[in-house]
Amino acid sequence: MRTHHCNELRTGNIDDTVTLTGWVNSTRDHGGVIFIDLRDREGLTQVVFRPDDSQEAAKLSHSLREEDVIQVTGLVAARLKTAEVDTTNAELPTGEIEIVAQELVIVNKAEVLPFQLDKELSNEDLRLKHRYLDLRRPRLASNLRQRHHITKAARDHLSDQGFIEVETPILSKATPEGARDFLVPSRINPGKFYALPQAPQQYKQMLMVAGVEKYFQIARCFRDEDLRADRQPEFSQIDIEASFVDQEDIIGLIEGMLSSMFEEARGVKVPTPFERLTWHDAMNRFGSDKPERRIGMEMVDLSTELKDCEFRVFSGVISNGGVVKAINAKGFADISTGQIDKLTKLAQEAGAKGLAYIQARDTDRSTWRSPFVKRMTDEEIEALRTKLNIEAGDLILFAADEWEPACDVLGRIRLEVASLQNLLEGNDELDFLWVTEFPLLAYDEEEGRHVAVHHPFTRPLKEDEEKLRKGELEGLRAQAYDVVLNGYELGGGSIRIHESELQSDMFTALGISEEEANTEFAHILEAFKFGAPPHGGIALGLDRVVMLACKEESIREVIAFPKNNKGAEIMTSSPGSATGNALRDLRIKSTYVEKPKSE
Repeated sequence: MRTHHCNELRTGNIDDTVTLTGWVNSTRDHGGVIFIDLRDREGLTQVVFRPDDSQEAAKLSHSLREEDVIQVTGLVAARLKTAEVDTTNAELPTGEIEIVAQELVIVNKAEVLPFQLDKELSNEDLRLKHRYLDLRRPRLASNLRQRHHITKAARDHLSDQGFIEVETPILSKATPEGARDFLVPSRINPGKFYALPQAPQQYKQMLMVAGVEKYFQIARCFRDEDLRADRQPEFSQIDIEASFVDQEDIIGLIEGMLSSMFEEARGVKVPTPFERLTWHDAMNRFGSDKPERRIGMEMVDLSTELKDCEFRVFSGVISNGGVVKAINAKGFADISTGQIDKLTKLAQEAGAKGLAYIQARDTDRSTWRSPFVKRMTDEEIEALRTKLNIEAGDLILFAADEWEPACDVLGRIRLEVASLQNLLEGNDELDFLWVTEFPLLAYDEEEGRHVAVHHPFTRPLKEDEEKLRKGELEGLRAQAYDVVLNGYELGGGSIRIHESELQSDMFTALGISEEEANTEFAHILEAFKFGAPPHGGIALGLDRVVMLACKEESIREVIAFPKNNKGAEIMTSSPGSATGNALRDLRIKSTYVEKPKSE
């Protein structure tokens, strides 16, 4: 139906007869001469309808409205450009030419749109209801194309490294992965349920037992959990597993892949290797296992300096084995009362009793505004000045608690302060890093036992294996690693346990009996008996990678048909009700009432 797309014609095509198709992007009537911008997915071309060139086409052009689908045949001409008049458009690649229309076919008329495509719309539900229109916007159309190129770059890189793509089942068995499963009732097996996979974790490990050695998949995953800007109930991940590898092999592979993906998306070279932090260092310095380092404000431990402080909130915590940590929000001493209240509420929601602070309005401590600074000695004040580099105009924020809660609270405060100060506005820096040596186990107070921080097949560090065998469970570290970009976890993985004996020790540590293990994990434990190779892997959130590459703030902007923040897909009214017959076939009771059959 066309000879060229709408971003293809240049001055070298002048005097060519061409046919274009697409949507009417805009119309302009210049005294009976109609100008339109014709749009397809590639770009725009200006078309002019003049009665002198084609009376029939010009007459028909007066009926054109935005988003009508048309076919135009005409002659490529140069736009007028003289010393007095310049009609070219330097912002368009096709801005030096136009099509002088000779024939016009209206393929399909468009009704009045529910919203204008050239204006930003704050009503996200309206956008999602008419997502097929929303996706016509250049920004979203570009995001979809970027997603394709980014995904292709990942596939190409992994293929070049000898990985093969293998699909794993969508209908599977429920397994304890950490989030709630989506369950699918089986009609053929009444009372039985499939689960949609939270991840292909066990399948990919069994592929290693099968001798595949290098596997990857752009996998669809499903988790029935609360939503947020970077989370969806169904999502895509780049799932990877390899045999006969160690942590360094996986890290090197992923650094190369991410470099390829972001070079494709942004046209920039990503320096490798990425910097590394242990989980303890990341928490201690930034209060997060996915640290946003571009904002500065590293946390400082003041426990030694304040252990004898008269302010009992500090010294009392320290004497009980806790810590006092602080950050310096440079130049933020003029923080408003409302902003202080907001930070205090955030600290309390994170588990703190309150938020201690000092507004250092000048260099003299007498000008400092704080509810406790009068209880501090000159030596303690000087220690604060030195360790926190306090200058006039700075705001100092404190957390006092056990080490991990203190880090967590101050980490959240740190990010909120950065938001209040707009510290990242216009910052396009790509700060990649690895976080390693995560805790292997965490103690669950409600369940009264240890649980796996990642999953029960995660391997401990070599130097901690003996402790696991002996049941010394505190402080065990995992051969686990997360890759982080600008405060977002892009993905995480680990080296796996492949020996039955070590796996048994892990189950014992987790309080999982042999009977429970054989019930929950029978298939993989059985597979491990037949020569399982050493293996490890990683999974990266594709939606999140694309979101950051496209400089978006929500993964919904890089997914074709996302769910809203209530888990609904508004365009098709999903989820919907099931019919009575469908529920009956599945042996599911319902409150529906069947209509009586007509006579």
